[in-house]
Amino acid sequence: MGKVRPKVDSTLIGPAGEHLVLSRLLAQGFLASPAPRGTRQVDIVVNLIEGGNPKLIQVKTTMGSPKKGWILQAKHENQASEDLFFCFVSFDSIQGEVYVIPSAVVAGHIKEGHEKWLSKPGKQGQKHNDSAMRNLSSLENSYGPSWLSTYFENWDLLR
Repeated sequence: MGKVRPKVDSTLIGPAGEHLVLSRLLAQGFLASPAPRGTRQVDIVVNLIEGGNPKLIQVKTTMGSPKKGWILQAKHENQASEDLFFCFVSFDSIQGEVYVIPSAVVAGHIKEGHEKWLSKPGKQGQKHNDSAMRNLSSLENSYGPSWLSTYFENWDLLR
């Protein structure tokens, strides 16, 4: 008989993802700490022991599969900085999966995906209405059929 996952309070999902990312960073030898509460665009601050500019991480978490993706906003299309990264956490498996993606890649992916969605007709053939909601998923795009796998647990991108 398969193991049934208990229903998780939705207010715990985001913090669970942030703690998982923080744990993985520390295990990889990064000096990492939560950003002060209320800090915009950043959940975790990472410093390298060797020095250099700090890396800023925004964590997005889902209980679903990477195929369903993560919800973002239009503002994320303009958040491209060489020091800003996104960690996308999927708790589809019990141990969780983390995808470490530079913000410029995220911005390009969601912009392209949204433009593609707007150009296609809806279920009843109607035109899609524009919105601020964006989606990042593992589904094929111009980056290739398995584009997301490149970023699976790819902590070296932060070095």
